[in-house]
Amino acid sequence: MAHGDKAALARALARLERAPEAADTLALLDAAYQASKGQVVGVTGPPGVGKSTLMGALIRSLRAKGRTVGVIAVDPSSKRSGGALLGDRVRLLSDPDDRGIFVRSMAARDRLGGLAELTVAGMVLMRAVYDVVLIETVGVGQSETDVAGVADTVLFCVQPGSGDSLQFMKAGIVEIPDVAAITKADTGAPAERALSDLKGALSLNEEEDDTWQARCLKLSAETGEGLDDLIAALDAHRAWLGQHDRLAAHRARQAEQWLIEALRDRHGREGLKRLGKVTLDAGTSPFSRLSELAARL
Repeated sequence: MAHGDKAALARALARLERAPEAADTLALLDAAYQASKGQVVGVTGPPGVGKSTLMGALIRSLRAKGRTVGVIAVDPSSKRSGGALLGDRVRLLSDPDDRGIFVRSMAARDRLGGLAELTVAGMVLMRAVYDVVLIETVGVGQSETDVAGVADTVLFCVQPGSGDSLQFMKAGIVEIPDVAAITKADTGAPAERALSDLKGALSLNEEEDDTWQARCLKLSAETGEGLDDLIAALDAHRAWLGQHDRLAAHRARQAEQWLIEALRDRHGREGLKRLGKVTLDAGTSPFSRLSELAARL
């Protein structure tokens, strides 16, 4: 799996879904957590903004630059089967014979955060294999901000002429994006107005000192305009995270928060209360720690 064997990764993900708490599954997740190599990019934005079209174009651009890509696409769930409604990923036009890309759909089911329950574990597996891991959420709204707790870098997409940038401010998610992109830049003046609105929205969150200032840009997945600028912005954020151990600290906070939320989901607030303060030592995998703490309850 570590060498990009797509069949091996597919088997590992299937095993994860069938037996997430089995000893061999936990051992695999712990090993993958320690062997992280890729950048995780969360792609989010309102439904219909063109995330999947952008994802397809971004995948092709990354592959053209020689980078391997893993994709987790979180789709709405079928009420009949519980599976992902768009599980065939027809929207992501990629070469199925390309060993440098792997696409996996996951059903959101009853998760309000825009991500599937097993997204974190799946991401950790892919992060150990691919240069870039893209996670596409169902959509974004007041409750759908979990992607910030999974990704290293969050890309927020806005469509020209939709008023999404204003809704974005109202939704209370102004702190989420590291990179914000206006899709459909080929629309001309509406794209320029949307970019101006977006910059204004993000300026409300500007801070001083050693904080990352979100990059704003416009692009077109259809024409390819702005895709190189987008990749450069993602790379710049990864480089910034790589300074002063920011990335390790960022991932440690995410892992601890995931651990706490997983315990709360499984055992409720009373269960958390019985455990007392839940912590995760730096560099420690949250998966075995979850099993260890759950065994106490």
